[in-house]
Amino acid sequence: MASLIPSGDTSPVSRGFKRSHGKKHQPRPSSVQVPGQPVNLPALPSEPLPESGPGPFQFDLKPKDVKAHLDRFVVRQDEAKKVLSVALCDHFQHVRMKEGGNPTPHYVKQNVLLLGPTGVGKTHLIRSAAELIGVPFVKADATKFSETGYVGGDVEDLVRDLIRRAGGDLERASHGIIYLDEVDKIAGRESGGRDVSGRGVQTNLLKLMEDADVPVISPNDVLGQVQAMMPRPGGPPKTSGETINTGNILFIASGAFAGISTLIRRRLALLGGENSSSRTDEETLDLATTADFIAFGFEPEFIGRLPVRVACRPLAAGDLYDVMRESESSLLRQYERAFQAYGIRVKWRADGLRQIAKMAATEGTGARGLMTVCERALRNFKFELPSTDVREFTVTRELVDHPEKVLVELIGSK
Repeated sequence: MASLIPSGDTSPVSRGFKRSHGKKHQPRPSSVQVPGQPVNLPALPSEPLPESGPGPFQFDLKPKDVKAHLDRFVVRQDEAKKVLSVALCDHFQHVRMKEGGNPTPHYVKQNVLLLGPTGVGKTHLIRSAAELIGVPFVKADATKFSETGYVGGDVEDLVRDLIRRAGGDLERASHGIIYLDEVDKIAGRESGGRDVSGRGVQTNLLKLMEDADVPVISPNDVLGQVQAMMPRPGGPPKTSGETINTGNILFIASGAFAGISTLIRRRLALLGGENSSSRTDEETLDLATTADFIAFGFEPEFIGRLPVRVACRPLAAGDLYDVMRESESSLLRQYERAFQAYGIRVKWRADGLRQIAKMAATEGTGARGLMTVCERALRNFKFELPSTDVREFTVTRELVDHPEKVLVELIGSK
């Protein structure tokens, strides 16, 4: 008999990390499936990750502490986790020492570039790391920005968004993380005419990514300028010239970089080096160098601002199965809560989850494909069951393959 995966104990457990001290993460019990025995999904964490408090920035986590935390939320991508953990620790240790009066001479900022297809966990990695450290986090698509004076967003708005996420606390915002997705889409075009979303945006990001003073209120925000000059209760008006420095803000960029593998193979063939013909496109990304990114369309100065680089791997069906089973942020939790709102308990059988994973893998969108398959299988259950007497059902392979048939039988049995 295939084992059932019940909805799991929703009693909270401690996350095991504090912002100012890196308490060791206790490994969760093995998720090896024993035939015939129920297997629980990971228990929900108990308390929200702490927010950054006032005062000097504190950081004493070690790279293994960071990776152990990321392991709880993102499946696979071990190399990306290691690289990201080391880069985060290097950066924030430098920030801590600098604020303690011991700046590191000739420090090169550890901005990160993540390469890999959609749905492999890039955003989830960065967001989970920011929550662990306790700093504000902003994500934006690079494609929404344009050169100053053209239609589109101003790259400095990223920093202002960080201030808003920090509740107006400039000190907290100055230690935040800005994540720029789809950065491969701003590679410069070779065609003529104005390039409003490529090289111009790269140029505008250069100083921002290293060390710049950004006005807290945009010079183009007339209303904001007026409000800043108005008297505040119990104090003088704010100055419209207030700025925030980006020297301690960590920038992380990511993109799929479709087509760069061809450039890498071409370079290797010219050099007569390693034969990459047996590698997949994703595996070839490991061999990418600065020259390849320049050939792809990036300015040398821009790609030089992203010195830490790592490639993420696509997720196979087995990986997607583990994403549902092992991640503390499993999509299954969302469906359990949706049904629990109507007093309905949903259980998951291993064969059902494996079929979901298999079908999601064919979508080609990584973990995002899980939502596509689950919605297709469970949409009518969410519509029909709240108006029936059904209070429990199990997601099996048959349900995933033939949802309408199983739904009719389930309702008819009541």
